[in-house]
Amino acid sequence: MSDLKTIEAYNKNAEDYHTRFHITEPNKALKMFMNSLPTGGRVLDLGCGPGHWSLLMQNAGFEIDATDASEEMVKIAKEECGVRARQATFDEISDKNTYDGVWANFSLLHANREDFPRHLAAIYQALKPGGAFHIGMKLGTDAKRDRLDRFYTFYEEDDLKKHLTTSGFNILNVKTGEEVGLACTKDAFALILAEKPEN
Repeated sequence: MSDLKTIEAYNKNAEDYHTRFHITEPNKALKMFMNSLPTGGRVLDLGCGPGHWSLLMQNAGFEIDATDASEEMVKIAKEECGVRARQATFDEISDKNTYDGVWANFSLLHANREDFPRHLAAIYQALKPGGAFHIGMKLGTDAKRDRLDRFYTFYEEDDLKKHLTTSGFNILNVKTGEEVGLACTKDAFALILAEKPEN
């Protein structure tokens, strides 16, 4: 179930997000992800926001399917970043062995804790054998709303790793740190690169 308050917060703040967090060069995490993909591979950008990451991957020669639950984010992704984007929620992941990679950068943190394993299972099925999965999540132990009324579920690093391995993924790399987001709070985060095994 999608959280309507979270979606509305992104609709209201879409242009601000696009302006404040616009990126023009791949960071280390994106480079690592792209290096794990076959040339011209197909990628699902799950929770694409204004399409910044999708555009960088598209410019690198990958075939991008970008989705976001926010209508305004999808509009910016299509009209200002020029990527193929559509409005969809996590519950609409239904592909089987379709993608060489799934990029979920600070999107699945908006899912309820009880739904998280189901979404991971859907991502696993959507990936081809050997496919790469990048996930960015904020670290913590609780679930709450920020000052913009966005809902977050927090996980400890070890808990995230357990969820991924239980879902069948092999973990390739983990990076942790802190950053300031749209709500102007500094939060701890983890970036994890995993893969669906070949067999």
